[in-house]
Amino acid sequence: MSEEQIALDDLMLTDGELFHDRKGAVCDWPRPLAPLADTHGHLTSFRAHDPAMALVRAALAGVRLLVIPVDPVSDVPRKWETVGAFNSWLEGQIDLARVCLLEAREMGLVPPVFEGYDAPELLDNVRIVAGVHPYGSAEVDDAAIERLRELLASPRAVGVGEFGLDYGPYNKVAPDVQEAAFRRQLRVAHELNLPVELHIRDAAVDVRANAHRLAAQVLREEGVPGSGCDLHCFTSDLKVMEDFTRLGCHVAFGGAVTFTRSDDIREAATYCPERYLLTETDSPYMAPVPLRGEECEPAMVAFTAARIADVREEAGRSGRQSTYDALWKNACTFFGL
Repeated sequence: MSEEQIALDDLMLTDGELFHDRKGAVCDWPRPLAPLADTHGHLTSFRAHDPAMALVRAALAGVRLLVIPVDPVSDVPRKWETVGAFNSWLEGQIDLARVCLLEAREMGLVPPVFEGYDAPELLDNVRIVAGVHPYGSAEVDDAAIERLRELLASPRAVGVGEFGLDYGPYNKVAPDVQEAAFRRQLRVAHELNLPVELHIRDAAVDVRANAHRLAAQVLREEGVPGSGCDLHCFTSDLKVMEDFTRLGCHVAFGGAVTFTRSDDIREAATYCPERYLLTETDSPYMAPVPLRGEECEPAMVAFTAARIADVREEAGRSGRQSTYDALWKNACTFFGL
């Protein structure tokens, strides 16, 4: 038996089921009504999951687009010495996933078929965005921008991100330094005519340190990129959502929309204009209910899409099929695919 087969057996356990809770019990999952898009999944940051196996599982869950953020400070050169080394690693993971997906088929595990959709197979539609996270803002120098441009020259590159402003308790970079890095990367996106994925987090205590308010101001001053802007990992409320959709920004909802105490996020997902809706996982972080507490992976976007479709249908905003269709179409349009 090959190493890939052993890994696949370990991943699927022995019952052929995709999802299991922390006790190993089978977890039923919502079958998607359209191809799924994970517009932001960190394939480079897993602690427990194998990246190639995560690609296999995503394909089996119906994901047909995965966008992987790459950071020209924390990923290159810290994890991979060069951009070329990262690119080689990613191609290797995709090649391995192809082998494992064929072996999964022999086990009777096949990706769902979506009749009437012109959707590529996932392993033909793995993309990247590149940007320096706010935690690395102090290191956005000429060398980092050069690495950023090299990453964006990849045929897999579809945008700039994630970058932005983080006033949370874990970021010690001064706000003015963060703003300078924000503006510099935004200007690269304008120059290259690429969409952006923004990471925006307000201060938990000091209401005066409002990252969303400053981000909106910067977008008004610098201009929202013509190719688009996406608020990645949205965890705010209806008002914040409306402030950014008025600027023409998309809003990407992740696992937090499924959490028990996330009524504000669900309200924002309910009333977000359909044309601006996106889904993501932000894996390996914030796995959705009923898998909360596990390491998140791109396959879990199935739960997020279903929850968004449910709350919009319950509120009379749109039918489930319409929401699924919009989530797929919006992702493809946003990234120019």
